[in-house]
Parts: sequence; C-alpha cells; structure tokens
Amino acid sequence: MEREIENGFITINPATEEKIKEYKYLTESEAKDAVESCHKAFLNWKKTDIKERAKIIKAIGKALIDSKEELAELMTAEMGKLVKQGHQEVKLCAGICDFTAKEGVKQLQDEERELPDGGKGIIQYAPIGVIYGIQPWNFPIYQAMRYAIVNLMAGNGVLLKHAQNVTGSALKLKSLFEKAGLPKNLFTVLIINHDTSDKIIEHDKVRGVTLTGSSGAGKKIAAKAGEALKKTVLELGSNDAYLVLDDADIELAVKKSVEGRIYNNGETCVAAKRFVVVESAYSDFKNAFVEAMKNIKYGDPTDSKSQLGPMARKDLRTKLHNQLKDSVTKGANVLCGGEIPEQKGFYYPSTVLDNVKPGQPAYDEELFGPIASLIKAKDNDDAMRIANDSRFGLGGGIFSKDEKKAVNLAKNHFDTGMININSYGLAVPNMPFGGIKDSGYGREHGGFGIKEFVNVKSILLHK
Repeated sequence: MEREIENGFITINPATEEKIKEYKYLTESEAKDAVESCHKAFLNWKKTDIKERAKIIKAIGKALIDSKEELAELMTAEMGKLVKQGHQEVKLCAGICDFTAKEGVKQLQDEERELPDGGKGIIQYAPIGVIYGIQPWNFPIYQAMRYAIVNLMAGNGVLLKHAQNVTGSALKLKSLFEKAGLPKNLFTVLIINHDTSDKIIEHDKVRGVTLTGSSGAGKKIAAKAGEALKKTVLELGSNDAYLVLDDADIELAVKKSVEGRIYNNGETCVAAKRFVVVESAYSDFKNAFVEAMKNIKYGDPTDSKSQLGPMARKDLRTKLHNQLKDSVTKGANVLCGGEIPEQKGFYYPSTVLDNVKPGQPAYDEELFGPIASLIKAKDNDDAMRIANDSRFGLGGGIFSKDEKKAVNLAKNHFDTGMININSYGLAVPNMPFGGIKDSGYGREHGGFGIKEFVNVKSILLHK
C-alpha cells in the first residue's frame, strides 16, 4: 500500500500492512495561522504563575497514566512496538511531567547577585515564545513529551511536527494536554510537508527549533534555522558502543546487551549497536550472545509472547537489510538472522554480525533495527579506542566488575554524552540526555532542557 496520497498520506499498521487512517496536509496559510494562534496562547501563558503551570504539567502526567492502555495500543498500531514497551513509555513520560513540575519551579526561580558597586542584579529565566519541534516515530509519545513539557513549564508555546506514521499519537497527545487543563492552541500539532516546515522555521513568531532525527536531517535543519538566527537543539543518531572488558561478568553483559539491542525493535537512537569485546572474553561472549539473539521470538506486537515486533515501515527495513548486505560484501559474517521473513508485516529477525571492520556500514553507520555488530579488540585500551572511533557520540556502555575503573574510563576517555555501567537504560527524567559530535548538541531532561529555550535576562540595579 502506498503511503503518499494527493496532498496527504496514509498511516499503515506495520504488523498487518493494513491502512489505519488518512490525513491531509495543512496548507501553508493554515499552518501559519496555527503558529499565530499558538503565539497568542503563549502571550497569556507566559504570564501564568509558575506554580500554576506546574499543576497543569502534573495533571498532564496523570492524564497520560489514565490513558495508558489506549496510548500503548495506538503506538503499537502506528509503529509496531511491543504493547508492554508502550506502557513503559507512558510511565516514563508521566515521570517527566512529575519531575518537571517539581524541578521546574526551582530551576526557573529568579536569582539575585550582588554587583561590584554594591548594587543588586536579578537574573530571570524568561520564556522566549513559540518553540518548533520536529520529531521521529520511534517513541511516539516520549519524543514529543521530551521537549514539549519543559518548554511549556518554562512558559513557551509549542509546535509539533511529528513523523507521518505516528500522527494519531500526536493528535491524541494534544487532546490529553487540553483535557488536563493546558490552554487551547498552546500545544499545536502541525500536519505539514517539508516545504511548509521550512516556512515555519522562518516564521517570525517561532523563536527556537528542536529536532530528533538523523545527522543528515540535523545539518539541514540547523542550516535553515541558522539562516533565520534561531537557536537549535539537536538529538541525532548514533552507533553506540558497548565495551566488554577483560574482567566483565559475561552472563550479565550478554543479558543486558541483548536487551539493549532489541528494545523497541532495535529502533532506538541510544540502542546498544556495536559490541566491542576484548580478545580474552570474545569467544565466550560471542557464543552466548549469538545463542541468546538466535532465540529471540519476533511476531505480533500485541502478543505478550513476542519479544520483537515489526520494523516501523517497509522502507526502513529495506534500508537496514541493504546495510547488512553491503557489510557482508565488505567482509562481515552473519552469525544469526539476516534474512527478511516471507510473511505479512515488516518483520526483521534479531541478527548478529562479526568480522565487522571500518568501511562497513555495520561499523561506520547507524543500523536502526535489530542488527548487532561484534567487534574484537586486543585489550581494554584498544576497546576504548574502537568505541571512540566514530563520528557519533550519543551513548555507550562499559561492562566490568571493577566499577571504579569503569567510571574512570567513562569520565576520562569515553567520548559520548551518556554512558551506562554494567547495564542498559533509556532516558531517566532527572539525568541529562544528549550527545556530541554528529549526535548533536544541547541537553534534555535533568533540569537542563528547561533552560535551552529561555531568555536569561539580566536586570541591574546599580548604586
């Protein structure tokens, strides 16, 4: 079934390949009118007491939990994640609301400083206006919540251009936000094409732009926003390395590495993707890891027995498989998986490659699906070198029984924004989220994201 239709698109269930719904794009004029409406709502919202804002943010979190089943089922239908992982996503988003409601009040308080002449300085974190977010499909609720909640708490208005295939999730969020008491139009979903999106970036009422997506998309959006002198926050792709050092607990490393590779059907920017294993542990890890990956059961994401759902779209599966074939042509070996199943649904089995070398997509690129790249290192130092031998720098992990050593490596040598020690994890509301290099810039969560799009205003009272 074709997704594109005249002046719009169709959403398709990736497990059944059946049509969900048809949507029409807003015209450029309609989209600009929506920006103006959001700006008008912002002019009132920015004057709303911060504690009142916090109450509404907290109420949004409750509304999400109350609609947990419906949201999880919708996400599964639109992009194929396991239903139980949809429940986890909603819980995380509610946690973001609770943390932001509490921490935001602290973070946004005025600060006072004594001036050199004995006068007083006041620092205010003032809202700046309408923030435009361009978001991907892999976490339909979370990707929108991650930037929207902090910006609403800061007093800004929020626009969302979500990925086409999760448009239903975007509209459901808008409904829940307003049901929880958020003023109408303050959070606005724009169903628009790329050309209209560029016009929104240029719009004089839009004061900041945030994107989660590929590095290529990040460069284009940053350039477009830069031309209009708009600040950006970019959370881009990665090929995160997980290091298995010579003193690692192999059983634990295998368990967490499998989780880290197949979670959300392997379609996660901070998924464990490259597994860099020292030579002394390589054989034991490889044998256990391949066995575990081989036994992962893919199937209907609404079935509680399934461990892996379908990929979100057919074109994404085709791209992933082409990256695998290119890697194999350049010397990689398939240890399990690697074949597209002959059945309905965009399924792809859990797959492991070894003999992965520079020059192969499995080494150099992001594989956005359940393919793991095994890379042998001579020793711990070599493993760290390989981990940093990447244009990306979002996340990563270290497996070692010596936590002090692992923390030292993470602090002084790992060139990424986030590192897990002896574990795999996604986002945590009270810790910063973001990367460096081709993985982008800026931070979300942890009290950091709330100040990305504010005017740090200096008010000076000289003596």
